[in-house]
Amino acid sequence: MASEAANKVDATARAAAASAPAQLSGVALYSRFALAGAICCSVTHGALTPVDVVKTRIQLDPVTYNRGLIGGIRQVVAKEGAGALLTGVGPTFAGYFLQGAFKFGGYEFFKQQSINFFGIENATNYRTGVYLASSAAAEFFADIALCPLEATRIRLVSEPTYANGLIGGFSKMLKQEGVGAFYAGFGPILFKQVPYTMAKFVVYEKVAEAVYRQFPKKDMSDGMQTTVNLGSGLIAGFAAAIVSQPADTMLSKINKTKGLPGEGTTSRLIKIAKELGFRGSYSGIGARLFMVGTLTAGQFAIYGDIKKALGATGGVEISK
Repeated sequence: MASEAANKVDATARAAAASAPAQLSGVALYSRFALAGAICCSVTHGALTPVDVVKTRIQLDPVTYNRGLIGGIRQVVAKEGAGALLTGVGPTFAGYFLQGAFKFGGYEFFKQQSINFFGIENATNYRTGVYLASSAAAEFFADIALCPLEATRIRLVSEPTYANGLIGGFSKMLKQEGVGAFYAGFGPILFKQVPYTMAKFVVYEKVAEAVYRQFPKKDMSDGMQTTVNLGSGLIAGFAAAIVSQPADTMLSKINKTKGLPGEGTTSRLIKIAKELGFRGSYSGIGARLFMVGTLTAGQFAIYGDIKKALGATGGVEISK
């Protein structure tokens, strides 16, 4: 009798396991993380291209563009027409599609590797370090992909007559200045993006963790979880913008024009830093706070929803 009951329990368990959705792993899982990251970054950065155009103009020419975000938009439209606000939209979509794939996919990958190496208990106890290390490693590889397209975007924004779009601008820079021109800003972009991404992910994780500690995630609807992602992302975006603003300004400056003959990247960066000073390095911070806060909130909301839609639920949570 007991044996018969045990067999029924086993049969029920096997039936439940067979009907449950398969847990993804390996390439199947991380390719979905990467696709979700690519979509969320390209869509949000692309949508905020007008803000990025004005922010870059303020950084490059603060004397002319000295009326803030709204005033800067009006100046650009009055001088060059509304179409100028979409300058560099091609490189923005392409660059951040690649960067988003490496950033979000890489973050999940390196977080899992940390868990595998240290064990789930240690990774949970020291999760802030795991978040920081995983995001820094992911961003390094993401920036290798992003740098050439970001250099092209800045050149198009700073010189509206330079070329007609992504292909024209990319080809012209390659032909006239060589591959090195695309990576002249690699140091500043690392200096900007690595602290930016570290702040972005760790603040997001900590804020979301604090919310879910009070209101358990399992009890929340999908809509409420999206709201938590939006709010946590907004706060994370503000933190990331403040941390990375000086390097963002230097990146805009170094990609505006090519260096003098024999002038190295390091000497150019030192010269730019001296010219800017502390106050100058925060030119355009208002526009960038709005831009980064908005796009980071949108990124985490879109990323979470796309992961669910793709069935990418195999990631390991180490929050308490």
